[in-house]
Amino acid sequence: MKPKAGLSRGAGCPGHVGWLVRTGQVLKTNDGQPVEVMELRHTKDGAILSEWARHFRNQYCADSQIDALRQGTKYSRSEYLREIKFPDEHARPGPSIRAGDFGEILVADYLEYCLGYTLPRWRYNDKSTRDESTRGTDVIGFKILDSGINDPNDALALFETKAQLTRSTPNRRLQDAVDGSAKDEVRKAESLNAIKQRFLDRNQFAEMKMVERFQNPEDFPYSEVYGAVALLSSAVYDVNAVCQTTTTSHPRAGDLTLLVIHGPDLMELVRELYRRAADEADAEIQ
Repeated sequence: MKPKAGLSRGAGCPGHVGWLVRTGQVLKTNDGQPVEVMELRHTKDGAILSEWARHFRNQYCADSQIDALRQGTKYSRSEYLREIKFPDEHARPGPSIRAGDFGEILVADYLEYCLGYTLPRWRYNDKSTRDESTRGTDVIGFKILDSGINDPNDALALFETKAQLTRSTPNRRLQDAVDGSAKDEVRKAESLNAIKQRFLDRNQFAEMKMVERFQNPEDFPYSEVYGAVALLSSAVYDVNAVCQTTTTSHPRAGDLTLLVIHGPDLMELVRELYRRAADEADAEIQ
């Protein structure tokens, strides 16, 4: 598993990842930590939006399983997704859950396609209640440089993501992400065990071994990368709010990556992705 670099599209990389752009802007938190600022420069490119919607839909329900899952109900594919799988479009807390899921999935895509991590992708598929946030670390990624060798440069990434996509007073969402990330060191062992259990349930034994690589850092050390990400609509992106963030209470502040991603009209983009993901399921799935 060799790392990929940059934000350019490679083979198998979804087109929407190319809309993530490094601005070159680096802010400083209240305690002097750097914060990279990126933009999500999305357009109305129908082909890329449909590709993204398909990718998005498969986070909640594999296309190969949707017909079996909806069997016994009265629902079409699109109705099943809207009524059972996707967070509610209108009733609270559905819209905020949609925004949070969108942010986590985008950060997972960034880690996988831009930074070369391997990520389990069943977090939303396994939800028992559609209008609830999933518990535990938001995004966990694994990077093994050479299989069979416990290289100390192998890396485990644990990222927390907070979103604010509606037009209102800017909130300190980066601080919220930092505070959430501060808990990840304590819950790391539980999170890894939960991932390993799910791989075992799926008879994915090679993936189980990948997780095992990161369960004993005392005897087999590796690099840990903690991350806190704020995903914001540009209307509520506020430099002062970002710079008020402090990492002083984070136990791994020296290993903490801070990132802000903002873009125009992101809640409208979220609605469009969920709409396409449902509507196009009826025509696309063979």
